[in-house]
Amino acid sequence: MACRQETLDLIAFHAAGAGDIRIAKMFGEAALYLDEVVVALICDDRLYLKPTDAGREVLGDPEMGPPYPGAKDHFVVPESVITDSEKLAELLQATKGALPPPKLKKTRKS
Repeated sequence: MACRQETLDLIAFHAAGAGDIRIAKMFGEAALYLDEVVVALICDDRLYLKPTDAGREVLGDPEMGPPYPGAKDHFVVPESVITDSEKLAELLQATKGALPPPKLKKTRKS
């Protein structure tokens, strides 16, 4: 099942305070970028956060689940956190801070 646009809009609205947010649609689902770092996936209208110790500190004891069949488990972010803009921003920033920086893409020589 693909994500609904209203779900993506709601998450983008509440995540805006975290920094430079971008949601990229892929195969009917989406990736959530914070400052060009993928911190979460949005699948089946649910927010799946990359698991980190920093994220666990913010969430407590989060539900775990795979965002799509065959994927590693991620934190399933509850709607109460998604709609709390300050808590969501704190969670996304903590997760981004615990992840390695994105790898630079190599450019091809023509």
